[in-house]
Amino acid sequence: MGSRGSAPRVAIVVLSWNGRDDTLMCLRSLRAVEHEPLDVIVVDNGSTDGTDDAVRAEFREVDLVRCEENLGFAGGSNVGIACALERGADHVLLLNNDVEVEPDFVGPLVEEAERRSDAGALCSKILFFKARDRIWFVGARFDPRRAYGRHIRFRHLDDPAETTVSETDRACGAAMLVPRAVLEQVGDFDRELFVYAEDIDWSLRARAAGLHHYVVPRSRIYHKVSVSSGGENMPTQPYYGTRNTLVVCERWAPLGRLGTWRRRAVVVAANAAKALTSPKRRESLLAVREGWRDFRRGRLGKRP
Repeated sequence: MGSRGSAPRVAIVVLSWNGRDDTLMCLRSLRAVEHEPLDVIVVDNGSTDGTDDAVRAEFREVDLVRCEENLGFAGGSNVGIACALERGADHVLLLNNDVEVEPDFVGPLVEEAERRSDAGALCSKILFFKARDRIWFVGARFDPRRAYGRHIRFRHLDDPAETTVSETDRACGAAMLVPRAVLEQVGDFDRELFVYAEDIDWSLRARAAGLHHYVVPRSRIYHKVSVSSGGENMPTQPYYGTRNTLVVCERWAPLGRLGTWRRRAVVVAANAAKALTSPKRRESLLAVREGWRDFRRGRLGKRP
């Protein structure tokens, strides 16, 4: 990791918050990555589980940045992006800590970034960690006018031979490569969103600047899905999902009074419906209500 070469320099930013074991697993898989020059930056987002000491002990080649508090996905990623740019990265690759990568996953992303002058973000194909033949992300639709977003081919059977690059409405922060020039033009994440929908907001900002986002299926990773927040059905998600989806939709697609309230009702109802499927149903429903209230108050940042 980190040796000089003639190829574009890539910096992989791995954000970790109390995810020591997952982070170590991720870094072990990154040791086999075949791209050079490559830097790996771990941002320890105020962890209390010894992540920083464990990374220092096993991965001396990794750049470790310690935040004294949890800055959320947005703020912590911004710290990593700034470090990557300071170190001279040509491309910054954001990567969740709860993933395992294929050794050749970087090269196809870089190739497409160099080939496509209109590229904002280049995303990996993301498969489930346990059900490795099933798709988690291979693109997504998102329409802020209707607050509609859906993963394409979610849980469909994977085709390992797939090579066709496709466009996606939004990039996925779990594994996205962004050229340096794009970050300098578009900027980084809105840290006030803290976690959830920050990648949607960034994607819409990049699209407004005339850029497009792509999924590169030859780049493959395996994702445990929302481990850092306790899982897909835990109360953290309905709070930020409600609040931040409303913020992002009204930021990027203002509607008239009737349309605005109709969209608000759709967002709250969708998150409430999902909360009803959670093992912690009552807490999740209360989180939706709290997210709605904080949206109405204009209270952003970390959940109080």
